[in-house]
Amino acid sequence: MEETVLRDPEEFPSDDVLRRHLGRAMASWQALTAHIEEHEPALSHEWRYYKDGKSWLFKANYKKLTLCWATVFPGKFRTTCYFPDRAEPAIVGSKLSQSYIDQYLHGRRYGKTRAITVDVRKLADLQATKQIMEIRLEVK
Repeated sequence: MEETVLRDPEEFPSDDVLRRHLGRAMASWQALTAHIEEHEPALSHEWRYYKDGKSWLFKANYKKLTLCWATVFPGKFRTTCYFPDRAEPAIVGSKLSQSYIDQYLHGRRYGKTRAITVDVRKLADLQATKQIMEIRLEVK
């Protein structure tokens, strides 16, 4: 299993810290945060250190609804969006690639929710995350 890199509770994930860990994927990270900031004040984001996971996690929100989480790994970041079961028709009917639809349909259940995870290394990978966030906004 891959190890996240933002494990020091004293080192806030500033742009310099993120650039050091993400490398080329930093452009995708900046595009993600710009996408969220374009929709302010409806959308917001924050970094928080979670003691239980011993790691910094990024969270994008719509009001009080969490749209997605992001975790940083060497050379990439991973976004994860959790959907209730009622989101199934929207996901199946979306333009997402079949691999993401299958990930939702056949993935692990967390009570009445399932997740879609995207590894983002380049800007093209970020398109799936944007689509998934849009679906999450539709299915509040």
